[in-house]
Amino acid sequence: MLKASFSGKYVEAGCDEAGRGCLAGPVFAAAVILSKGFKNELLNDSKKLNESQRDLLRPIIEKEALAWAVAAVDHETIDQINILKASFLAMHRAIAKLTTIPELLLIDGNRFTPYPGIAHQCIIRGDGEFMAIAAASILAKTHRDEFMKNLHEEFPEYFWKQNKGYPTLAHRQAISIHGITPYHRKSFSMGVQLKLSLDE
Repeated sequence: MLKASFSGKYVEAGCDEAGRGCLAGPVFAAAVILSKGFKNELLNDSKKLNESQRDLLRPIIEKEALAWAVAAVDHETIDQINILKASFLAMHRAIAKLTTIPELLLIDGNRFTPYPGIAHQCIIRGDGEFMAIAAASILAKTHRDEFMKNLHEEFPEYFWKQNKGYPTLAHRQAISIHGITPYHRKSFSMGVQLKLSLDE
């Protein structure tokens, strides 16, 4: 079972992002404050769950959480400020949307841009340690996946319904054949071309 609290006394919001390593689409982030006594044996780091398990947990988290919010930063902003800063910005936007103000932010990872007026604690692999971060990872992932599935209808040749914008071989080959779409992150294009040349 994941831990229910880091501090044991503060109102804590778990924060995580999804889509940081993608070639296309926005980066999403979620912030979740779980109610006291929240329990779910399936809850875990979103990467350790399959899609059906994440889809099952999403409405449970959204219904039973004390507060939750999801926000995104688009591909154009990612190109302008870099993906790390964009990830932090998405988290800030999610935190700002919470209907309950947390006293402590639990951040998945080893770095974070401080949110004004709220203390934070960075936790490496925190989504596999604390329930609130795991819940945030699931909401960020499922909301982003839904977004990318909708984009797939517009650009089916890139297989975003399956790869969600991540650099799979099929996705990279589609870029090689068709070029990039208006939703691709141009800052990653050089790396894509390098990887394609290594695959050939």
